[in-house]
Amino acid sequence: MAPIKDVVSPLDPDLLGRLQGLKVQMQQVVEGVLAGLHRSARTGVSIEFAEHKEYSPGDDPRHLDWRVLGRLDRYVIKKFEDETNLKAMLAVDVSGSMDYGSGAFTKAAYSSLMAVSLAALLLRQGDEAGLMLSSASEPAYLPPQGRADQLREMVSMLENASPEGPTVLGQVAERFLELSKRKGMLVLFSDLFDTDDRVLPSLKMLAARGHEVVVFHVLDPDELDFPFQDPTLFESMEDSRSLLVFPREVRRAYLGEIKKFLEHASLELSDSGLSYELVRTDEPPHQPLLRFLLSRT
Repeated sequence: MAPIKDVVSPLDPDLLGRLQGLKVQMQQVVEGVLAGLHRSARTGVSIEFAEHKEYSPGDDPRHLDWRVLGRLDRYVIKKFEDETNLKAMLAVDVSGSMDYGSGAFTKAAYSSLMAVSLAALLLRQGDEAGLMLSSASEPAYLPPQGRADQLREMVSMLENASPEGPTVLGQVAERFLELSKRKGMLVLFSDLFDTDDRVLPSLKMLAARGHEVVVFHVLDPDELDFPFQDPTLFESMEDSRSLLVFPREVRRAYLGEIKKFLEHASLELSDSGLSYELVRTDEPPHQPLLRFLLSRT
């Protein structure tokens, strides 16, 4: 397979950031994802989450998927719609740390754009999408639906969200489990800056119960590369703490710590039933979505 960068036409975040409105930005990202899927070197790639089963004697031939037969020369039965409709909950971290951004997008704005773009793709194919905004207070919640105005409500919620307070992700898994009446998908967009050690195990617990769990680990380039040179006063975005730092003296130690942090998250969230994607806010936002969709094939 050709590298992603050779498959898609990049949508520069600086260009997207100049477009007014989350809905307008989303339309560009969705077009980029669809173009990337169309150009992919993988045979049969699509955004469909629908399930099939191999044809066997006794199956009704009227349910054969003729598109799959023509494309892959395989006889498969497409399950009924009520069996295959996916219920996806898209959870966006709106804690204070997500309000940081060194470029066109803060982490919260970038996550919102990815979330609403994925929702548009899901709704486009007849699945259901919902939205959860994770904060220190009770999370705002929009149940998964496939109705025509669902996307508009999601865009409105995200545009009106104000990132603030500490990172509290434990409630995401708990709330999802309370509201899920059958197996579904939880997609989390977060920097994972949560001091609660139970967060990652709680996500693994959801996967163990048969739910699909996807984590987009969204970080700013500053957090990954630590490009600072001069003495800098770092102020916490989640409480009142501040610290004067001489970056040249601590850069090596910082990069070692962030590497361990990323390795731990990747190891914990690359288990059966979980998907983990590290995302930089300076990469075109359709690319991590495309990587995820391609990985499903």
